[in-house]
Amino acid sequence: MNEFSENNLIEQTAVKLFKELWGSGCSINAYSDEGDALLGRENQGQVVLIGRLKQALEKLNPDAPQEAIAQAITELTRDRSTASMVSANHEIYKLIKDGVKAEIRDEHGSFETINIKVIDFNDPAKNDFLLVSQMWITGELHKRRPDLIGFVNGLPLVLIELKASHKNLRNAYQENIRDYKDTIPQLFWHNAFVIISNGIETKVGTLTSAYEHFNEWKKIKSEDEEGRVSLETVIKGTCEPSRLLDIVENFTLFDDSFRERIKAISRYFQLLGVNQAFEQIKNRDKNNGRLGVFWHTQGSGKSYSMIFLSQKVFRKMTGNFTFVVVTDRNELDKQIYKTFSACGAVYEEEVHADSIQNLRQLLSEDHRHIFTLIHKFGTKPEEKPPILSDRSDIIVMVDEAHRTQYDRLAQNMRIAMPKASFIGFTGTPLMAKGEEKTRETFGDYVSTYNFAQSVEDGATVPLYYENRVPKLENENPEIQKDLERVMDPRIRR
Repeated sequence: MNEFSENNLIEQTAVKLFKELWGSGCSINAYSDEGDALLGRENQGQVVLIGRLKQALEKLNPDAPQEAIAQAITELTRDRSTASMVSANHEIYKLIKDGVKAEIRDEHGSFETINIKVIDFNDPAKNDFLLVSQMWITGELHKRRPDLIGFVNGLPLVLIELKASHKNLRNAYQENIRDYKDTIPQLFWHNAFVIISNGIETKVGTLTSAYEHFNEWKKIKSEDEEGRVSLETVIKGTCEPSRLLDIVENFTLFDDSFRERIKAISRYFQLLGVNQAFEQIKNRDKNNGRLGVFWHTQGSGKSYSMIFLSQKVFRKMTGNFTFVVVTDRNELDKQIYKTFSACGAVYEEEVHADSIQNLRQLLSEDHRHIFTLIHKFGTKPEEKPPILSDRSDIIVMVDEAHRTQYDRLAQNMRIAMPKASFIGFTGTPLMAKGEEKTRETFGDYVSTYNFAQSVEDGATVPLYYENRVPKLENENPEIQKDLERVMDPRIRR
């Protein structure tokens, strides 16, 4: 392997960036037999570094007996070749996120179930991060050598494939990623996401993403940064330990609303925007329940952002939160409910209000989500709007917040939930006429991702306007006389 080749120079740049993020001792080059031996694999068909996994599980679960640790390792590493790749990935994802159930005998001889933590999402420093370059992997018929693999606690979570700058980035996907899926599919069972780069272009996707759905990651810490397309921005934006674990834990979805299940991770503007909204929810006592306006232009995945936000709150905050998702159109109401349900974000069956009375009943009960049209907050002319819940842990997510939020129905909604907090989602910029009222209702913008940014990122197709003047032809030679007769009553008809 020529260490001065353009491919290898890009790889060295990536390795240097990972060393800045994960530590100077985080990297192993496994191209040689000596390097590969450092990984502790029994054979080159193994993609999990079992020695590191065992050490991590023991560290994260100090009171667990070895029997439970062994069961967890077996479950995390067992063969899943009979399942589809995305199903295998989804199954392991749930184990990584929620832990592995292990059955052990207690002191009385009875079986007891304990949970083995796989990753410490709250304290990244307690996990083991390792970058391995040029690791040979053997499949059933073929042998392949991916450029870089990022391991967390011995699990191969990040795959990075690199090309020389003069090569088309699509080649990294078509010639390598697609080939790996066929020849070494076990590499994708644990995978969180895939990065492809030629040093000039860099994109991020998942194991189910077509090349067109690999996206650029342009910012690292803040929406205020100037967007940059670079290998450095992508690696720092997705693989810095806390951000990597945040993506794995809170910004990953499996969506069954398509013909085949897809795995999706957030785009950079979704992660930044949702995390800003999350901070607003944490500080809702200080902002009088006004969480802000979340303006991400149409086509930028607003429904996914709503799911990411609610799921992160459920997982990271203590309390018994309820999210009320409010829309103003039947088709929008159905679409949002369908998306939440297809992504596994609806935990109960009867949470879709089908009448005014049904909504009142749902709000009087304890649910994680409630979906409703704003019209369900309607009252009779002589009826005083009732208080339906005085809980302070209700978060109301209003879709298309620039519409119908200042009339009687909106007032009724706030009377119904006087201690709730409100966040407005919209794909349309607020016009000057309604902006002041919107800020009074929801607060300032909590996140913005406008049409121009969306077009530049390829999330939305450009909008073109062509001015056309229709050509008119007079087919009545007597039109002047006819007009005069119509306009002057003295002219004989």
